[in-house]
Amino acid sequence: MRFVLISTLFLLLMPITGSGWVEGSNVLLDPQRECRKSKRARGKLTDICKNGTSLLKEITNGISMSFAECQYQFRNNRWNCNTQRRSLKRILARDTRETAFVNAITAAGIAYTVARACATGNLVECTCHANSQSHPPSKLKKWRKYLMAPDESWEWAGCGDNINFGVNKSKIFLDARYRRKKDIKALVKTHNNIAGLLAIKKHMQLKCRCHGMSGSCTMQTCWMVMPPFREVADRLRERYDGAAKVIARNDGTSLMPEGRTIKPPTKEDLVYAEESPDFCRPNHRTGSLGTQGRECNATSMGMDGCELLCCNRGYRADLVTRKVPCHCTFEWCCEVKCKMCDERKTRFTCL
Repeated sequence: MRFVLISTLFLLLMPITGSGWVEGSNVLLDPQRECRKSKRARGKLTDICKNGTSLLKEITNGISMSFAECQYQFRNNRWNCNTQRRSLKRILARDTRETAFVNAITAAGIAYTVARACATGNLVECTCHANSQSHPPSKLKKWRKYLMAPDESWEWAGCGDNINFGVNKSKIFLDARYRRKKDIKALVKTHNNIAGLLAIKKHMQLKCRCHGMSGSCTMQTCWMVMPPFREVADRLRERYDGAAKVIARNDGTSLMPEGRTIKPPTKEDLVYAEESPDFCRPNHRTGSLGTQGRECNATSMGMDGCELLCCNRGYRADLVTRKVPCHCTFEWCCEVKCKMCDERKTRFTCL
């Protein structure tokens, strides 16, 4: 049974990376390898691996969603969150801004899919979030401005996303091998994991439904839901841009800014300990794949522009032809029919 489970999880992960997950000095984001290592360990991670087939599937889904979003967020950058095996291994082995973002969004992705699975009934280990327990009646007033009808009565009900359960399982899976370590890599990683989780937990949203005769809203039932994952990733991308470089304090249990004039990072900020390479040219040591052959925008002055993306090496222009729908007509009822036409455009790629 264990062999079948591990084989299935490996196949689920293959589309993400093209060759399976790999491990640098950071924890490996692979349920297969983590569970194999848990045979020699005890504790909550072992319990997940032995009893949580459905939970492991949601963890895998969270990793997949995280890297898809990572690639969207950095699609126009020199580093585009490429998951090529050797490159990813080198990226995860360092403590750069990129590593910080990968760790944070992976922690968020696992918590997100697990929490949502609780609310939809896909996990037997958990249920909906009990809003009435975490938000007692004495504190309901702060949510009134978000109601559909602020002057009408409302109460906690519905099926909220169980973010507490999701956060707990994300921490168990990602932090299990780092809890007893006090080196800077462990401190940086666990800090960024927490930042990823807070990007969801601190931004839960109130969702309400009206009840009443003839469409009125005399009573509302409300529950808490997570923000769209794109918003979570956008928030973490902003944290990436403002990430703080840190060093370990003398006590070895906490971090501090490298420079005295730098504001200490909060729990929601991303931190890093190593400067990033420029990612202009392939470099086996850093994991950079370079930007040669990447498509760029010849008219843009941003990071996707040919000058910046191609690192001033120059770029080439090619005339390409593709099939696109054209001359579309609506036919009763109810179909749209189109012809296929050739569209010619100039594509710019880095030298």
